[in-house]
Amino acid sequence: MAPSRPNRAKYNYSEATLTSQTPCPHCGKTFKVQGFKKHEASCKKQREDENEREEFTHRYEAELRRGEFRTEYHPRSGRPPVTQSYEEFGARSTIYTKPADDAPFRPFRTHGDFEFVKIALDAALNKAQVDRLLDLMGRVTLKNEAELRKACDNVAAELTPFSKHPVTATYKKQPVTYEVHMRPVWEWALDLLDNPLLAPYFVWDAERLYKHNGTEYERFYHEPWTADRWWDIQSNLPSNVENTVPFAFILYADKTKLSSHGTVKGYPVVVRCANLPVDIRNGKGLGGGCVVGWLPIVPEDTEEEGKLGYTNLKRVVWHESFVKLLETVTLYSQTGYAHTCYDQLTRWLFPLILILSADYEEQCMMSLIRGRNGKCPCPVCLVPLDQLHDLSKTFALRTMDQGQDALRRYNYSRAEGEAILKALGLRPIENIFWSVKYSCPHGAMSFDQLHYLHGGLWGKHLLGETKKILKSLGPQKMFYSVSEFPRWRQFSHFQTVIKITFSDGNKMEDLSKQIFYAALNVLTRQASPEGYQLLRVIRSYLQLDSLIGLDVHTERTLDMIEAELLIFSKELEKYISCAEKSNIEGLKLDWDFPKVHLWKHVVRDIQSKGAARNYSTRPNEGMHGPLHEAYQRRSNGRDVASQQHSSEHAWTTLNNGSDLKLTIPRDSQSDSPAPFEGHTKLGSACKPVSLQHLETDFNPCDRAFEGFRKKFTEFLNTSLPAYGHQLTRWIVLPPQFQVKEHHYLKVNYESTVDWRQNTDHLRCNPSFFGQQRYDAALIQLTPEKTAFHIGSFQFALVQPCTVGIGGARRLDRDFRLNRVKAIPRSSSIFVPMASFIRGAVLVRDTEHRDEYFVFDHLDGDMFLRMLQCTGS
Repeated sequence: MAPSRPNRAKYNYSEATLTSQTPCPHCGKTFKVQGFKKHEASCKKQREDENEREEFTHRYEAELRRGEFRTEYHPRSGRPPVTQSYEEFGARSTIYTKPADDAPFRPFRTHGDFEFVKIALDAALNKAQVDRLLDLMGRVTLKNEAELRKACDNVAAELTPFSKHPVTATYKKQPVTYEVHMRPVWEWALDLLDNPLLAPYFVWDAERLYKHNGTEYERFYHEPWTADRWWDIQSNLPSNVENTVPFAFILYADKTKLSSHGTVKGYPVVVRCANLPVDIRNGKGLGGGCVVGWLPIVPEDTEEEGKLGYTNLKRVVWHESFVKLLETVTLYSQTGYAHTCYDQLTRWLFPLILILSADYEEQCMMSLIRGRNGKCPCPVCLVPLDQLHDLSKTFALRTMDQGQDALRRYNYSRAEGEAILKALGLRPIENIFWSVKYSCPHGAMSFDQLHYLHGGLWGKHLLGETKKILKSLGPQKMFYSVSEFPRWRQFSHFQTVIKITFSDGNKMEDLSKQIFYAALNVLTRQASPEGYQLLRVIRSYLQLDSLIGLDVHTERTLDMIEAELLIFSKELEKYISCAEKSNIEGLKLDWDFPKVHLWKHVVRDIQSKGAARNYSTRPNEGMHGPLHEAYQRRSNGRDVASQQHSSEHAWTTLNNGSDLKLTIPRDSQSDSPAPFEGHTKLGSACKPVSLQHLETDFNPCDRAFEGFRKKFTEFLNTSLPAYGHQLTRWIVLPPQFQVKEHHYLKVNYESTVDWRQNTDHLRCNPSFFGQQRYDAALIQLTPEKTAFHIGSFQFALVQPCTVGIGGARRLDRDFRLNRVKAIPRSSSIFVPMASFIRGAVLVRDTEHRDEYFVFDHLDGDMFLRMLQCTGS
């Protein structure tokens, strides 16, 4: 008899069975009872597989990060190579804690005296005002203005004072004498070395740093001691003495206007110590830059100006003045200086000039080249004048030996020597930096973005060309495009282009980025062929500007700079060809000037001296403002240099001495609000409102809020299981359920540039200082998919820009643009706050609805992220 199957009960096809919904505890989706068990088993297996893959990925990444960074120390340091995890590499060195000081305001008698003196100097109070105020105050022990001056003198005595020295040169066979006011650089250096608060921060030995990129260790550069020149110098120091290390200085000099009308000028010299980290070195507090000299200014003489002898006189006076400043540095660069460091190890310090930070005109003075009209106008290499625009060619580098040999020949035979000097583009003057060992002036010359790019190539040339072309078309549309550019924290905003004039390099930098995007739909191929080609030049310029400005460079980013320089050179040649055929008057045809050529050497600068901010003039130019203010408020207009250095010395000593005994400088450049724990933090909260209010009354015209309660309910039920909250039933939110809107969000993220934490400040406010402000953000939609969104913000309603655009438009290809398109407002979605990566700026394409250009030049991190997205 054949086996029989037992009878099964009939399936209950009740209405409840057919219509009820059961949530899956694994994916959060709801299903009918029929087939639910099959789905649950499949979903459980899928989740287990995903968790297993995720766990393997985390283990792999953890193993990789344990050896993510590798540091090789110079052989003379006696330190073995070190392999570290991200956390170990990023951890700060042990901070030296100074024993508690019961009177950190010394040499003032009380803290009140100290605070009063700061206020009095800052406000430039006169004698009568000081005396009257002191009569009213009981907390201050100072009796009158004379005691205040005495207290300031006591403070100033703690640091090396200024002194005045004569400088004599010969002009037309007659001696001429000028005065230099200076504080010897070496004495300033000793003040730094003797400060116990700075002692833990000094770095002496050269390092080579590597980061694992998933395949191999890739070298990267940031601080000067991570670059090649420091390593090479340490290798060439005397080998018969133990613990010989470089003691490296950064020098800056430039004239500055002190009076409002510019008739009174000063010539400050600023020094910084390259052995200190950049956040301290480029800061305004202890360990930052210091004015160590006021150079004499050879007066303008209409009858003599432009004559070779008078031009040479200015250079002789400059270099003779530096002889005084560097006198002891020159001596110790030969012999070394024994110093017991913070780690109780005695090292022989060899002082040298590692970096000369200056604009082009000052670099001509420092290197003694003949300037932009010389046969070889570059202070670094021997490029001919008529080849400056061609970045595809490489020329021999300048050396000290060339100048010294030519000068010896000049002293032996003036005619023969002059021919050699002229061919080299040099002047017949001895360079002070020749006498400081390991300090070749041509190697110390460094690329400066502020003067070469933002205030130079862009501000004086590319911007001028843009204005000419726009003016020929009519600027009305351009006005609108620039004024509507999205706002961003610490980013200048402009209302116009054509009539805008200023000399602020920081504003010029911001303007270059905004004009490019604003002009995309104005300078089209049809409307202006020359304008379209100029935009291609500007696009390449912006790529280079963003690359050069990175705080950390890898071998990959340096290769990208080299490749982009060739692109810029080709695009510039095409623009010159367009300009020659153009009917627009005054377009520039001659691009053979130094600032087109000088970034030819930026990769070498980074490899030899680290990232560009190490030799930026920005921190030094920032000191001009206080000097101008000191002249306006504390000087009587006579004996300017003497009064300037006296005022500056007292004020600097007061700030950098007594005040900073109270704190250790951590990040001297940071002006951000206090940091917070976690990834995101909400602020600017509004009153709670009901879901019903959001749907019906909040903004009736905005379709983003249509079905708000339904979308929010679905979001909660699908997302909560993913975050470990298992649901046993479908969550239903009543209409009166209340939510709270926030207009401000701070997002912490790890920078892809230097792997440190940065913070973005995002606004979603209908009236932020009288203007609508709806910032964009980069969010992680899925493990594989990243999107931009615009919208309000612990769950956020967002409008993702994830709509496919199809093939790239010609505009996007020609200008290497990243274009995104937003979904309809009615399709807005919810995302958890944890999915925010960082803030972003999207520039609206006025020709295509709901389409935007990603502003990839916002900062270095956004620039690198966009390169990764496009596979560049």
